[in-house]
Amino acid sequence: MDVVTDYSMWALFARATILVKLVMLLLIAASVWCWAVIVDKIIQYRRARAEAAVFDRAFWSGEPLDELFDKIGTAPRGQSEKVFVAGMLEWRRSHRQDGGLIAGAQARIDRSMDVAIAKEAGRLQKGLPVLATVGSTAPFVGLFGTVWGIMNAFIDIAQSQNTNLSVVAPGISEALFATALGLMAAIPAVIFYNKLSADADRIISGYEAFADEFATILSRQLDA
Repeated sequence: MDVVTDYSMWALFARATILVKLVMLLLIAASVWCWAVIVDKIIQYRRARAEAAVFDRAFWSGEPLDELFDKIGTAPRGQSEKVFVAGMLEWRRSHRQDGGLIAGAQARIDRSMDVAIAKEAGRLQKGLPVLATVGSTAPFVGLFGTVWGIMNAFIDIAQSQNTNLSVVAPGISEALFATALGLMAAIPAVIFYNKLSADADRIISGYEAFADEFATILSRQLDA
């Protein structure tokens, strides 16, 4: 009576050698880590876009900038608000007690907003290198597990001196399972890395465009 071989994922994992099991566990952990980063970034970017839309409406509503600044305070929560507050704080610090402006105010305001944008860009892009790393290395890690598994499968075939498909198939299946896990980790990582990088660049470009517009407004007041 032929023995039916179990080819379920758990059975393939259970029959694999210790090294191949470690490779599989590493790839599963990398995949979970990637999906955690992906979900976190999607939520963060959606929140950043919503906050930017609300702030833009408030900024262009015609309300005096000093009143908007006083309403937000010196500890803003939104990213767009942080860029605005950085510029306004430097604007107010650049005024002397007699009401005049300290020389170089425009350059300092621009630099303050650039620093604020750089900090927010770092927060937006945090975690994306994980996706890039997994996307580029996971297939090779899976391939290593496959090569090791196939090598052991051929050793077992040589020792049993039997090339029947029922003898060859289990070992080859276990080995190829590692490559499948590598691709399962790498493909979503590459796709979402490209998408999220583009989303982050668009959000950061929005901050930079706002900073340029705000700097133009302050420049007109400086010239006046």
